[in-house]
Amino acid sequence: MRRWLAAVAVGVAVTLALPGCGTPAGVDRNLVDDWPAPVAAQQFVPAAGVCHHSSQQVGFLSGYNPTPCTEAHRVETVHVGTLTGPGAQRGTPPPPGSPGMRAAQDGCDKEVNKAVGADWRSGRLGLTVVLPSAPAWTGGARWYRCDIAELASIDDTAIDLRTGSLRGSLTGAAPLAYRCFNPKLVKDDIDEMVPVACTAKHHAEFVGIWRAPDISYAEFNRTSKRTHQACQTLTATYAKVPNNSQLDFRAGTIFYQPYEQEWGNGNRGVQCFLWISDRDLTRSLKGAGTKGLPVT
Repeated sequence: MRRWLAAVAVGVAVTLALPGCGTPAGVDRNLVDDWPAPVAAQQFVPAAGVCHHSSQQVGFLSGYNPTPCTEAHRVETVHVGTLTGPGAQRGTPPPPGSPGMRAAQDGCDKEVNKAVGADWRSGRLGLTVVLPSAPAWTGGARWYRCDIAELASIDDTAIDLRTGSLRGSLTGAAPLAYRCFNPKLVKDDIDEMVPVACTAKHHAEFVGIWRAPDISYAEFNRTSKRTHQACQTLTATYAKVPNNSQLDFRAGTIFYQPYEQEWGNGNRGVQCFLWISDRDLTRSLKGAGTKGLPVT
């Protein structure tokens, strides 16, 4: 700004010093119209395909320090999307449970599932939807970030350092995929699901993800029988046994549901397991049929 004012002052002085003189060729007497237009401010958008040393709930620029996924890290940004519609028209970032947050959750679910090769809830993975900070939102930022991390276990959401991308992590041998477990019970509650090889003695096996209907969290908790029946349907498909009244005499179910805030944000993925309490299993029951999963 100071240089611009100095140029104008010089121009005025020259004009006063040369009254009556003609305008030299190529000069149009307008000393400011030839300045280039200022460059429009660029809104920061985080990158996908990078990793981070720590997780974020809010995408503050001051905390943005991506690293290559070949280096030690805790979190990987798989996808960066753009919010549109009602969620993008708010004056502040979408709060938990809002349409904007649910739209971002849905977008992340789809993109992360494609990246890892299966429903991300079918393995030791956690998904965090990161939104811009309030000042960035006021400045026009409408991005959302889909961050995934490797969890310690289905019961422990601690995130440890790792190296390497999680893309394709639920395909092939998939060491992060849920398979067979030994449930530890305290009275009638599952205290812990201990993962074991399916060739070792065990009593439970992961059979799939049931997407629950869009009902309130309180109503979902009141209808555990519906969840049991949905998981039994997955068991029948997984083990290739009839889905009829005898199914309850073949296996029981264990299921893990999202936390209440996750539910409000649109996560309806329920993790389903078949459960055999009266005998030891030493093989996977995938495709085992009625001989492998008999009526007892």
